[in-house]
Amino acid sequence: MTLTTRIGKHFDDSAQLKLDSKNVLAQPIADAAQAMVACLMNDGKILACGNGGSAGDAQHFAAELINRFEVERPGLAAIALTTDSSVLTSIANDYDYVQIFSKQVRALGMDGDVLLAISTSGNSANVIEAIQAAHERNMPVVALTGGSGGKIAALLKPADFHICVPAKRTARIQEVHLLAIHCLCDVIDHVILGGE
Repeated sequence: MTLTTRIGKHFDDSAQLKLDSKNVLAQPIADAAQAMVACLMNDGKILACGNGGSAGDAQHFAAELINRFEVERPGLAAIALTTDSSVLTSIANDYDYVQIFSKQVRALGMDGDVLLAISTSGNSANVIEAIQAAHERNMPVVALTGGSGGKIAALLKPADFHICVPAKRTARIQEVHLLAIHCLCDVIDHVILGGE
């Protein structure tokens, strides 16, 4: 297999998974976006967390809300819990790495805020702890996972939203997560700015 053929297969696989995911994920994404709009319209905020590439996705999502996505509008309240190195390292050093997000959720999260919890496997221990903290705060959770949804799938409550990519390969799951994040941002803007 040539390098260009190998690269082309990545494009084909990514495009096919996105098409295969459309019917499975469109409704959960729409429902999650509407919950986020309700939160934001009631002066709430969205907290986002994840590890590695999912940390980047959490930051990407927060940036799109605070600054703008594709249209001009006032900033929307979002915080990526992955960005403050002093907070992250103090919690990891003084307590445990597993608590780096949950302690922030307990400190910053309020009743009616939303947690965006991102884990490709659905098994990230610190994301699981953050979900439990969000439930304590009466915050609905939007979980972005893949495969079976892992341990996170079993933790979610009826008021939560599960956007679970039907794939096993981490890179492919992350690619669909980014598309889902862009869909969330688009729907939030569309509804807030007077769409259907």
